[in-house]
Amino acid sequence: MTGATESDDEPEEVLGAPRIPGPRRPGGTPGHRPPPDATAVPRPRAAPEPYTAHTVHPAHSAYGTPPADHTAEADMSHTPFPPTADSADDGPGSGGGAGLTHTILKSLLGAWALAACSTEETAAVERHLSDCAICAEEARRLRGAVELLHTERDLDLPASLRFRVLENCLVRRPPRIPVPDWAAPYDAETARLDALLRDIGERDWNAPVPLRWFDGRHPVEQTTTVSRVIGHLMSVDGLVSGALGLDDPVGREAPRPPTERTEKFWRAESRPTGRATYPAWRGQSHVLLRTVSFAGPGAADMSVSYGDFSLPLRDAMIDRAFECWIHADDIALAVAYPYRPPRGPHLNRMIDLAARLLPAALAGRRRAGLAGPVKHLVAAGSPGRSVHLEVEGAGGGDWYIALDSPAALGSPDHTVAQVVLEAVEFCKLVAGHVSPEEAAAGQDGDREAIRDVLFAAASLSRM
Repeated sequence: MTGATESDDEPEEVLGAPRIPGPRRPGGTPGHRPPPDATAVPRPRAAPEPYTAHTVHPAHSAYGTPPADHTAEADMSHTPFPPTADSADDGPGSGGGAGLTHTILKSLLGAWALAACSTEETAAVERHLSDCAICAEEARRLRGAVELLHTERDLDLPASLRFRVLENCLVRRPPRIPVPDWAAPYDAETARLDALLRDIGERDWNAPVPLRWFDGRHPVEQTTTVSRVIGHLMSVDGLVSGALGLDDPVGREAPRPPTERTEKFWRAESRPTGRATYPAWRGQSHVLLRTVSFAGPGAADMSVSYGDFSLPLRDAMIDRAFECWIHADDIALAVAYPYRPPRGPHLNRMIDLAARLLPAALAGRRRAGLAGPVKHLVAAGSPGRSVHLEVEGAGGGDWYIALDSPAALGSPDHTVAQVVLEAVEFCKLVAGHVSPEEAAAGQDGDREAIRDVLFAAASLSRM
């Protein structure tokens, strides 16, 4: 008992910021003065007077009231008390720094944990912590609290969170008109790119972005901007829009090859620029998804022309999802934005499409004199010489690539070589972002066949 009321023990609050309490006075009452200079010479303390119990006033009873003049209570505030553990200056853990007492050093622990002490105070506190187990434990707890205040955790939501939320919602209430499963990767990748574009600043729209692809012989690189990359996606998505009878952003008379379409779009004076490209692209992707959802199951086989070749709509939507991811990753690298690969099932669809296109790409390279000759022709639909393509990781699997004819079937029984790649690495190879010589993690068997398949995969890339 010191005569202090319960409210006296609560630290005062300063509006606007939390305050570290000042050192306590020997009696236990909180002091509101700053800690003394660590270099100051401490003033000698008088020996404490002998402790004597205070006599209760005769007017008091167990539930009585104090006298009106409060003389006894006033006297109690001046009654000497024996030294406490907090106020003692003796013992191995009592000081340790430039004359500062245990009480003062203890009061500095909060400031020390926040790295707000002076150099002298820091040294004094740390010397004290080596001797005082109680203060060392308190310092450890305070440092832990400070680490929570200054967390370095990534604030970006996990890429899978949107899918988990949607899956949970759709289980509870399925949509009347669902997005076809072959359009789900495009839905997911446009949504992820949408989130990226919402986060970037106004200046980022003019940030330089290198576009890379493989022209069949050599790697090619062209530097453009974030805004123009989104325009490129719009112009090639227009191939699907035109096949569905929707408006083509490049125009009805636009060329079919993706590179020519993109260059025409970039030259158009009426095209959106800067951040204005974003709502135009997002509106187009929404219309595409809504249209394929209402088109019915028969729309999956609709042909989409790319100029030199055509794809059924189901594969064209996978192709558009793949390119959306690759260019979103290009943008993310340019603006230092964290970006992850697609989900495993969606990545598997992209890899499967590329694997199915490899025999035709290999035949095209052979006609151009860029691949080895046919060694064993077989009838259409029959198994022929094959390369076992093993893709590891999420979305991976096993594919057998026919070597001598697009009409032949790849077969495990006719395998002449095996090549192993990681899933994302294979996709980067198909996008022309990784060279064929550096892509494979493992190779075994016919080296010419392996080289032909790797270069055919890179030749699938385009702007």
